[in-house]
Amino acid sequence: MPISSSSAAQAARECVARRLRELRQDAGLTGTELAARCGGWSHAKVSRIENARTPPSSTDIRLWCRACDATEQAADIIAASHNAESLYVEWRRRQRTGLRQLQESYIQLFRSTRLFRVYSGTLVPGLLQTEGYATALLSAITSFREIPDDVSDAVAARLERSRILHETGHRFLFLLEEEALRHQVGDSEAMAAQLGHLLSAGALPSVAMGIIPFAAAARSAWPLETFHIYDDTLVSIELLSARVTVTQPHEIALYLKAFDQLRGLAVYGAEARALIVNAIEALPGHDE
Repeated sequence: MPISSSSAAQAARECVARRLRELRQDAGLTGTELAARCGGWSHAKVSRIENARTPPSSTDIRLWCRACDATEQAADIIAASHNAESLYVEWRRRQRTGLRQLQESYIQLFRSTRLFRVYSGTLVPGLLQTEGYATALLSAITSFREIPDDVSDAVAARLERSRILHETGHRFLFLLEEEALRHQVGDSEAMAAQLGHLLSAGALPSVAMGIIPFAAAARSAWPLETFHIYDDTLVSIELLSARVTVTQPHEIALYLKAFDQLRGLAVYGAEARALIVNAIEALPGHDE
């Protein structure tokens, strides 16, 4: 099973830190000696960089490599450091102008992807959301993050993006925990419409939808944060504060393994539809 979602970014940072520490050790320098050669840094700065607590700047890396007589390695380490930081993209920076631009930023990735694998533990995935559900969800996000309100435009962009479900050349494997059916977003009417839409979407020829019941027997995989696997080349994990992107093959393999294990816990077809219908019937105000 995958380790914490932020591990991809942190592991990449630690790899950069390890390379710098090894350069210092190969040069026979103590932390204090390296700090002095870097223009009077404090020993604490060297320690923070080597322990991946502070990401080094490009200038820091050049000075470090020069101090260790390894200037030829600076460019590669700078590139690795930039890649490590790009893995961890703060939502606030992505959302500072509202949510519409964020929705549209995924269009090219979606169009180039042939096989989508999507797991969600608490919410209906964006590609399956109705207008009412998406409006309630994005309104709550806008309020919580205190960002510009462009919810109506963002919802329109999300719905437009979802048309890919009906385009040829794409396959979609969705796994939802039963909790996602029960976690009410918006009022009961909006939630009923959303659950009804799941029944329709699950019947599309390009879509396979599995629901993992609360009572899944002998559970071998615990619930995880929402993640999307695009073909076998990229994984996107959604956190409260950031979106983590995984591109390393061995880490992608972990998420593929997790998806396969979770897939084995799910029910499909009539059993999945029954869970959705039960969730509709359990909504407040539903007519018995």
